[in-house]
Amino acid sequence: MQNILEFPEVLRLIEDRSAAFRAAIASAPDLDVQVPTCPDWTLRDLAQHLGDGRRRQAAIVAAGPGAEPPARTDPKGAPTAPRDREALDAWLAESTELMLDAMREAGPDRGCWTWWGRSQAPQTSGAVARHQIQEIAVHTYDVQLTQGTAQPLPTDVAVEGVDEFLTTVSATTVPWPFKPATIDLHATEGRSWRLTLNADGVHCDDLAADAEPGDMAMRGTASDMVLYFYERAPLDSVETTGNTEPMEQLAEWDPNE
Repeated sequence: MQNILEFPEVLRLIEDRSAAFRAAIASAPDLDVQVPTCPDWTLRDLAQHLGDGRRRQAAIVAAGPGAEPPARTDPKGAPTAPRDREALDAWLAESTELMLDAMREAGPDRGCWTWWGRSQAPQTSGAVARHQIQEIAVHTYDVQLTQGTAQPLPTDVAVEGVDEFLTTVSATTVPWPFKPATIDLHATEGRSWRLTLNADGVHCDDLAADAEPGDMAMRGTASDMVLYFYERAPLDSVETTGNTEPMEQLAEWDPNE
């Protein structure tokens, strides 16, 4: 499979979603309210997570290949996000720019530590960048939802997000422990994928136009699919046909246990 987006476009989408996240945080009347989709966190906690997380990713990408992520250089641990609104916005913007600078310096093909060593995604800064779009986009949705203004993920972000999730999060070489199955996913935006689940693991491919139907099919907008993948929406938010058990098993299965 080929990446949908070129590296400069991936970086542009990171900037776009980061700006949307900052705008959503800036418009929130109260940063101490609980986030429904992250019930252990307030909006302030979520801002802390996004800012610190991008700084950690900057350090990981800059460190290059490694068996473990680099240790924090600050003995105090994670930096604390400012409480002042203007300072918080500037801190979040700086956090994103630090990560983007590291990615630009590394380029898309440089190796770096990742947590997905057994997936189809390469262990490169380019793959990290792809995943960052989705993390920031989904947390932007979380902030919007908290304020009652949740919006679908932008089309280019969402279509990229389906592909990225299937190849990075779903795919694995760990043998599938249940009955073999095939799951077809059809985004209304015109892209289709097939997941094959068997003794070789879970593998994702573009779905051939002349392929026989799989055991299950999922149809919906790419945004609805991504929100389902990240447990922001139930399975019935998309149309399904066939046996849904393999998708439900996949959602519950942890291949690292």
